[in-house]
Amino acid sequence: MSERPHKKLKLWEKLMSLVEELYAITGHFPAHEQYGLVAQMRRAAVSVASNIAEGSARKGKLEKVHFFTMAKGSLSELDA
Repeated sequence: MSERPHKKLKLWEKLMSLVEELYAITGHFPAHEQYGLVAQMRRAAVSVASNIAEGSARKGKLEKVHFFTMAKGSLSELDA
């Protein structure tokens, strides 16, 4: 297993593109949303990618499932 297995995942690459796009889009939101909606959306998007990366580095199946489940939750938060 490589030192950073998430780098091999197309899903992770797509998520990083999503994060970059989300930052660009939310950069145009009104200033009064910067510490509320914008911050929450950015945190959720970064959390999805981070949990996929961390889960892919775990050896145990239950650990992987835990982090992938957390990523799914953050994705649902972003969707909302």
